[in-house]
Amino acid sequence: MIRLLLADDENLIRTALATLLGLEDDLEVVAQAASGSEALAMARAHRPDVAVLDLQMPDRDGISVAGDLAEALPGCGVVIVTGHGRAGHLKRALSAGVRGFLPKTVHATVLADVVRTVHGGGRYVDPELAAEAISAGDSPLTPREADVLELAAGGAPVEEIAARAHLSVGTVRNHLSSAAGKLGAPNRHAAVDAARRHGWI
Repeated sequence: MIRLLLADDENLIRTALATLLGLEDDLEVVAQAASGSEALAMARAHRPDVAVLDLQMPDRDGISVAGDLAEALPGCGVVIVTGHGRAGHLKRALSAGVRGFLPKTVHATVLADVVRTVHGGGRYVDPELAAEAISAGDSPLTPREADVLELAAGGAPVEEIAARAHLSVGTVRNHLSSAAGKLGAPNRHAAVDAARRHGWI
């Protein structure tokens, strides 16, 4: 029996998915979560074989949760499902150790097969997202520029970003300016939008 954790902040989707996957003879949903932090707590408590995580949750994204899961439960395979798949998301997910990545538009039986594949040590990436990732190329942003843009996404002032990133105000301004230049954006807000569109943050 493959023990599953499902994490999605949309209750209807999560409970419907739990019901559909529960119909499979070899799958058992042992825990559900509505946020990234709850997913980590449930994973530690229930020790699932595979975690199926929504890409976008209110407190943190599924990719960062996957990174923490890899440390807390190295034997737990991670599948990301998303309604907003971008090439950059896929690359970040694979770097974080995610072994399955697919859109929410797939049929439940496909997801069940992906769960089995990941549990068996294999990988599955949606072919369209894979093709898009190959054609999109790599992010032009340095990891630090991406971090600073991510912190700027909520509209925080430069001083707050500097405090949260443990950087000087001048360094934050330099990173924001560099990121905007690389993305051809007139300001940091447009740079955030462009980076998000590509899945780079």
